[in-house]
This record gives sequence, structure tokens and C-alpha cells, in this order.
Amino acid sequence: MAPGTLILRRLTTHFANRIRQNQRLLSSHLYSSSALEEAPSSSSSSSTNLDGVHMTDTCIQKMKQLKASEAQEKMLRLSVETGGCSGFQYVFDLVDDKTNPDDRVFEKEGVKLVVDNISYDFLKGATVDYVEELIRSAFQVTENPSAVQGCSCKSSFMVKL
Repeated sequence: MAPGTLILRRLTTHFANRIRQNQRLLSSHLYSSSALEEAPSSSSSSSTNLDGVHMTDTCIQKMKQLKASEAQEKMLRLSVETGGCSGFQYVFDLVDDKTNPDDRVFEKEGVKLVVDNISYDFLKGATVDYVEELIRSAFQVTENPSAVQGCSCKSSFMVKL
């Protein structure tokens, strides 16, 4: 067997195990009491809340630009999924002004950031920014107290246990 094949087989097994572990972690959060005990009235929160998800001024300015160019009201949705280089990845979507019953809405200067209850457990105290770089411009989570480490692309992270 060629050395490259052996390394590829080891890496495949490693990443498959990591993804299974992350899926178990996410599904355990689905039924955890912390995700389900909160009252729906606490779904709207200001940025001064330490457990909230915060937006930088740059993020707010970019969302205002995007909202001005759209015919319908738009919100930024942030969710966490299994995958990416480090086990979990951030997913940003620009969505219509509709929320689900388990969503939390964080609003600042008329800009709304929506996070589902399961993702919120991974994002408490996080900060969302809009970053313009040479290779891309994107919304990013720049600080996340629940993350131990992440990859250089800033799209994925590993959770503190």
C-alpha cells in the first residue's frame, strides 16, 4: 500500500469520527434543558446583554446597505452546523423578515440578527462583524467564548466542552 493511501485512509477515519462526535453533541443540545427551558419572551435581547450575540458597527452598516438595496425587509440569520475544518461551522444567510418560534432575535439600530435556539447555545456572547479582505468580504464571528479554537478561514470552530 502506498504511503499516500495510508495517510488518506487515516485522515478519512479521523474526520468521519470527528463529524459523528459533533453530530452527537449537536443532537444532545437539541434535547438539553438549557435550549428548551427559556421563555419565548426572552427571545429578543439587546446588545448590552452578556449572553447575547453582538454586532459590530461595521456589521450594522453593511446590513443597512443590504436592506436599502432590497425591496423586502431582510434579516441576518446565523446558525451553527457540523462540518468545516474544526468540527462546527458558522452559516450566515440573508433571510426575509420571518422567524420561527425557537428563534432569538437580537436587534441593534434597526438591524436584526436571528439565531435559532440550538445554535444560540454555541454562540452566547459571540460578536458578529463584516470583514473586507483581499480574497473575500463576508460576515464573520470574530469572537466566540464557546469556541476553543478555529481554522484560519474563521468559518469553523471547535467547541469548549
